Amino acid sequence: MLETPILYRGSGRVQSAPVYMEYETIQGERLAKIGFGTWRLSGRACYQAVRSALALGYRHIDTAEMYENEGEVAQAIADSGVNRHELFLTTKVWNSHLRFKDVLRACENSLRALQVEVIDLYLVHWPEAGVPIAETMGALNALVESGKVRRIGLSNFSVSEFAAAQAASPLRLFTDQVPFHLLRPQPELLEYCRQHDILLTAYSPLAKGRLAGHPVLEPIGARHGKTGSQVALRWLVQQPQVIAIPKSSDPQRQRENFEIFDFALSAAEMAELEALGG
Repeated sequence: MLETPILYRGSGRVQSAPVYMEYETIQGERLAKIGFGTWRLSGRACYQAVRSALALGYRHIDTAEMYENEGEVAQAIADSGVNRHELFLTTKVWNSHLRFKDVLRACENSLRALQVEVIDLYLVHWPEAGVPIAETMGALNALVESGKVRRIGLSNFSVSEFAAAQAASPLRLFTDQVPFHLLRPQPELLEYCRQHDILLTAYSPLAKGRLAGHPVLEPIGARHGKTGSQVALRWLVQQPQVIAIPKSSDPQRQRENFEIFDFALSAAEMAELEALGG
């Protein structure tokens, strides 16, 4: 895991104080430990949130066909001035489009909406029992072979579902994107990912607000000069092979979520936090 300074860019100038980003390297791919999620962001609010996140230094943007905001994400990126090669873009195919031809069609639609020639990471959004996983994996592999997608993965798949998908895919799957936070620690899936060099991407990393003001997190945060929410995110990203994609439309909260790399939790603190998940 490497540390690299990132200079905040916004309002046409570079702010003086650098912030440090930590990275995770999986299958030769280097990703920032914190990305930006866009679930339930739409229209102008989505555009402004992504613009703000990019100005703060976020470089991994996560969206999905189902979110219906790929166009706003694309426009925010275009207007930000951030070079495409600096960004890692993730989007997902919805589970009603998992037949071979439907996957290809959905990917073309996402490419157009995102205004890019290649998607960095393309995920199956949810498992669908009505479609053979081999058919879906065949389509994802075809997209990589055609150069339209760089990496493929899954979202909301259990360990057994993930293993079945990997068995049906000649290409290695890159990640499983799942709800993962202090109240839902996902130990079985995390162990599986570590055994197979797979990234675990944590969405809803703050438990949809349920961790705000938590009586265990706040005292730990106070010792480090951080909020309880920052402690919750730090607990996630301090673990190997885990990244998090918190979502917020508030620039101050976006900054707060980003500023978690200038402190570390002790082994005792990590253990205390892990106990919250039962």
